[in-house]
Amino acid sequence: MRLIEAIGLRLDNLIKARGNLTEYELAKQAGMPRSTVWKITHPDLTKVKTVKLDTVYQLADTLGLNLKEFFDDHLFDDISD
Repeated sequence: MRLIEAIGLRLDNLIKARGNLTEYELAKQAGMPRSTVWKITHPDLTKVKTVKLDTVYQLADTLGLNLKEFFDDHLFDDISD
């Protein structure tokens, strides 16, 4: 799995785990465009290849996580190019 795909899946899983949170609401709370979150959670549809670490940090922080907690998931065990 590519890194952008793992980040997108992780973010999508975290949003779904919160039940009442949507991509739009997360983007709004994080102070970024909704399209940014959508592009991260749908890299297969958008041809996005990278995401800035500060964007991941901002989203993780909005979800109440630090970067270690965000990346502490089996999705990141087998990252390929």
